[in-house]
This record gives sequence, structure tokens and C-alpha cells, in this order.
Amino acid sequence: MINKGLFVTFEGIDGCGKTTQMKLLAEYLTNHGYEVVITREPGAKGLGEKIRDILLHYDGEVSSKAESFLFLADRAQHIDKLVNPSVKEGKIVLCDRHTDSTIAYQGYGRGVDIEQLNVLNSLAVGNRVPDLTFVFDIDVETSMSRVGSEMDRMEASGKEFFNKVRQGYLDIAASEPERVKVIDAKRSVSEISREVVQIVSEMM
Repeated sequence: MINKGLFVTFEGIDGCGKTTQMKLLAEYLTNHGYEVVITREPGAKGLGEKIRDILLHYDGEVSSKAESFLFLADRAQHIDKLVNPSVKEGKIVLCDRHTDSTIAYQGYGRGVDIEQLNVLNSLAVGNRVPDLTFVFDIDVETSMSRVGSEMDRMEASGKEFFNKVRQGYLDIAASEPERVKVIDAKRSVSEISREVVQIVSEMM
């Protein structure tokens, strides 16, 4: 058993299967005696839920900078009120999206200055960096077929946008190989889950 908390994040373009894998890992860890917290960005309980509704369902035009700041506001609240206290208590926090999403989606995808986003991310999270990040990598065609026709505002951004986002994730992983592990997400759910569990087990 570990005697300190962990912060593990799950990343990838829409339809990559990260949420399913996060839930499977949570089940595995809980069954092995660990206390697990499942959360997400945007939209952690409370204020984050209201911000998420704006980000995904607002039907008016949203500037790229405004979109970035909304994600960052949610993140600051999330880190201060949920992630940091939980890790301090020795819990394993599993989070669906975090800082890497901002770099991939708003930086690579929307064209917002990445250096500025890195500074803003640092302001939002302080010293809290994920202990481990999974990037579930799939091609955009597979992603879009999994999402289907009913898309939220972000999911409806188009093929070119998501190709940029995917490349963003791969660049992040290449720059931080110790923290970020790229997972081939076109395989079966069970195959992917075994790899995720193995990586987490080795880390612990």
C-alpha cells in the first residue's frame, strides 16, 4: 500500500475511451484497498458544474481567450477545493482531463499562445503537477465515429481542429516521457485496461 496520495490524469481527444479506463482503474484500485476519488475538468462538483455547462452548451460565440480563462477558473477551484485536500489525505485522485487538455485544445487547437497558457496553468494549479498522465491516442476518424452525431460545442469543432489537438498531446508526451504515457486506444477495452493497471502498479 502507498502511504501518500497520488494525482493521475486521463487525456486524449474526444471518443478515445479515457473515461471508461479511468472508471476501470478506479474499480481495480478500490478492490485492492485504496481510497479513490474520481473527478473531471471542467465540471467538478459545485462551481465547476456551472462553468462546464457554459463551456459545453453555451449557444453563442465564445472567444478562444475567454474559453481558456473559463477552463482555468474551473481548474483553480478544482485544485484548491478537491484535488489538493484529497491527495493530502492519502487518496488517489483520478481526473478526466487537466492542464494538458488546455495546451492541446486551446493551444494547438485554437491557436492560443502556448507559453501564455503554461503560465496561466501554473497560476491555476500552483505546485500541483500530476504524478502520472495517460494519453489515450486514436486517429480522428475513429474518434468522430465514436462520438456520433449528437455533439457538444467542443466535440463539434471539426476534423482539422482535432488533428491539431491530437498532435498537441503527442508533442506533450514526447517532451515529458516520465510523466506522460501514450496508450494505443484502438485496442480492446480489456487490453488497454491491463496496460493501465500495469503502469500504475509499477509506479506504486
